Amino acid sequence: MLNSLKLTAAIATVMVATALPGAVQAQTAPKVAVDLTTLTSPFWTAYNKYIEEEAKAQGIELLQPFNSEFDTAKQITGVKNAVTLGANGLIFSPFDTSAAKTVLETAAGSNVKVVAVDVAPDTGPVAIVVRADNVAYGEKACQYIGEHVKEGAIVQIMGDQASINGRDRGNGFRDCITKNFPALKLLEIPTKAWSGEDAAAGLETLLNSTPDLKAIYMHAGGVFLAPTLQTLKRRGLLHPAGEDGHIVIVSNDGIPQEFAAIRSGEIDATVSQPADLYAKYGLMYLKLAMEGKTFVAGPTDHGSTIVEVAPGVLEDQLAAPLVTKENVDDKALWGNL
Repeated sequence: MLNSLKLTAAIATVMVATALPGAVQAQTAPKVAVDLTTLTSPFWTAYNKYIEEEAKAQGIELLQPFNSEFDTAKQITGVKNAVTLGANGLIFSPFDTSAAKTVLETAAGSNVKVVAVDVAPDTGPVAIVVRADNVAYGEKACQYIGEHVKEGAIVQIMGDQASINGRDRGNGFRDCITKNFPALKLLEIPTKAWSGEDAAAGLETLLNSTPDLKAIYMHAGGVFLAPTLQTLKRRGLLHPAGEDGHIVIVSNDGIPQEFAAIRSGEIDATVSQPADLYAKYGLMYLKLAMEGKTFVAGPTDHGSTIVEVAPGVLEDQLAAPLVTKENVDDKALWGNL
């Protein structure tokens, strides 16, 4: 009787394995869909390159990435298409954090695991968020500007306030300036969908009423660097660091173009977002989540800390150093790789 049961179980196992070859394949080569957010920013084009490299290194089958270009409808359509193509996991950046709920529910309805990169959704279900402390981005920019500008008007060119990144960077910078540098007059230029055109137009208008601007903090160098420098140059206000009339400029991204601008003296500093580590750990966590693993708050084995940023939403906060002329040539920075 025992041998008969064993034989029956063995036959059943063979039948399942034969009938479901796709299930076996999915376990050995999970399929992952990636939303690249936008390819008009050098930051995201670099991230795309790292995603492709890491997928190969980690044994993940990468479906054709889609590019939502800060359009929520395109993002939702891209996720639905990925589910249809058999995605087991999804990495996306919820640029409109409140609208991310639809994306997450669509994925969860098909048992697709999700990791959010760069931006945290307001609520889950999400396996984990891979991000840096964006409030600290604004604080680092504030401290640098406050140490180099003693009084006068300064401006922050802000990312989209529908995104938690734009809100966090803005709040971090604003609160730090208000608390620590009362002699600085803070002005703000809002943008929609992180638009470089909005940034240039807003700066042009501001300079008409504030020709003696002392400093600029840009929330995203990938989309704001070129239009900002072009506007200043056109107005005759782009003076290298160390020369009279120089406007102190701190950016945010850590792209090679910012490093070149630091070396030439056009800007003074940037906060380096870890595009390479976003890809590496985003895919690592997603692969673990697809294997049924869950995560807890606390220190990681790669020098960061996982924190609970909202009920049920965990975030691995990776390091994001300030880059100035003193350390711009550091080979460990992804912008120099």
